[in-house]
Amino acid sequence: MRPWRASPICALTTTQDWEKHLSDLGITQERHQRIATEGALLAGVLAKGLSRELVIVSDGAGQFAILLHALCWVHAERLIHKLIPLNERQRADQQRVRDQIWTLYADLKAYQRAPDPAAIAPLRARFEAIFTQKTSSATLNRTLKRLHRHQSELLLVLLRPDIPLHTNGSENDIRGDVKWRKIGGGTRSTLGQRCRDTFASLKTTCRKLGISFWDYLNDRIEQTGTIPPLPDIIRERAAAAAVP
Repeated sequence: MRPWRASPICALTTTQDWEKHLSDLGITQERHQRIATEGALLAGVLAKGLSRELVIVSDGAGQFAILLHALCWVHAERLIHKLIPLNERQRADQQRVRDQIWTLYADLKAYQRAPDPAAIAPLRARFEAIFTQKTSSATLNRTLKRLHRHQSELLLVLLRPDIPLHTNGSENDIRGDVKWRKIGGGTRSTLGQRCRDTFASLKTTCRKLGISFWDYLNDRIEQTGTIPPLPDIIRERAAAAAVP
């Protein structure tokens, strides 16, 4: 691969132009092209005003570790919940640690409702004590150590009380489509996948806005224009919500 060299990206207006640009840079492998494309897309939306302070809450998948990244507590605790203890002592240690985690989780939720700067240090100290303790189970100890390395992502809520502590909301949004995919076996082409994902996104967005998806489809098919564009509705409601 040849060394990267700056070029007039603004001249790349089509997919073909972008692919040729990557090829000229020696970026020819599909995986490398995907990474470069994702990076360019992120840079593009940032240049158009997307806040760098946007928080992405995820289950820990590496592709979501961008901007300000937070981890889902439900997925984190699940790593401990699914461990199989070998004896009663390990089982007791596992249950004790789980109780400690859920107690801390409840207190983080309370902090969300009424943020208090004086509570930050004690909550951090409790996190430290829970995830650095030694138990009778070597496997549990390794899992705690692994989670301890993600302290900043699990405790981002202390700096940003507005973010959720879990990803249940987004997972609930796609649960119906996941079930359909398991039953139907998925789509037969990339075009079909894009079509499915587009309609799933529109349906979920309409539901969150309190708009009938059936009415929305009829409005767009018949081109009556009764329902405004969804982005306009979102911006309008976001602006209204920002007013004290």
